[in-house]
Amino acid sequence: MDTLQAILLGIVQGITEFLPVSSSGHLQIAKELLGVELENNITFDVTLHAATVLSTIVVLWQELWRLVKGCFSKRFNEEQAYVLKVVLSMIPAGVVGVLFADEIEALFSSLWFVGLMLLLTAALLSFAYYAKPRQKQEISYRDAFIIGIAQAAATMPGLSRSGSTIATGLILGNEKSSVANFSFIMVIPVILGKMLLDIMSGEMAAMSVPTEALVSGFLAAFLSGALACKFMIEIVKRGKLIWFALYCAVVGLICLIGTI
Repeated sequence: MDTLQAILLGIVQGITEFLPVSSSGHLQIAKELLGVELENNITFDVTLHAATVLSTIVVLWQELWRLVKGCFSKRFNEEQAYVLKVVLSMIPAGVVGVLFADEIEALFSSLWFVGLMLLLTAALLSFAYYAKPRQKQEISYRDAFIIGIAQAAATMPGLSRSGSTIATGLILGNEKSSVANFSFIMVIPVILGKMLLDIMSGEMAAMSVPTEALVSGFLAAFLSGALACKFMIEIVKRGKLIWFALYCAVVGLICLIGTI
C-alpha cells in the first residue's frame, strides 16, 4: 500500500463513516478499484477507525463532556440515563460481533452482496424520509435498544450504519437532531471495542504497513470524518436523506450489474 492509496482510502473511510452510504461497502469498492487487500490489513483498518472515533469526539466534544461530568453526579440524572441508553444500544452489536464475526467477514469479498445491501440502505432511507411519525423529545430505552439492533444489522457490508440507525430512530418518531447525535455517540464504544479485539488478536503485529501510509491514512480519515460528521448532523436536521437514498440505489445497481 502506498501513500496515495492510503490517503484515498482514508478519505473514503472518513466521509462514508458518517454519511448514510455505508463505509464498509465503499471501502470494499475502493479496494477493488485500487487493488488493495484492505480486509487483510488489520493495522490500517484499526488506524482508520481510530481516526473516525477521534473526529467524532472532536465534533461532539461539548455533548460528550456534558455526559462525562453528569456521570459523576451522586443523583441519577439525564446524563446517566443517556449513557445507560448508549450501553443498552451496544448489546446487539456485541452479540453479533462475538457470534457471527467470521460469517460477516466472509461477506466482504462479495461485491454482489454489497450492492444488495446498498439497495436495502436506499429503501430504509426512503422509508424514513416519507414516514411522518409524531416526534418525541427523548430517545426511550426501548428505542435505544431497537436502534442498537439496527446498528448490529449494519455490520453487514453495504448496509450503512449511520443510515440504519438514523433512519430507525426517525421511523420510531424521535427528534432529528437527537437521533443524529445519538447515532454518532453510540458508535464510539462499539468502534473502540472492535479496535481492542483487533489489537488483542495479535494480527496487527504480523502486518507490515509503511509508517507514511498509516499517518497519511489517519490524517485523511480524521479530517474528512470531522467535516462529514458536522455535515451529516445538519443534513439530518433538514431532512434531506432522500438524496443519499438515490445515491445508494445507483451505486448498488452498479455493483450488481458489475458482477454479472
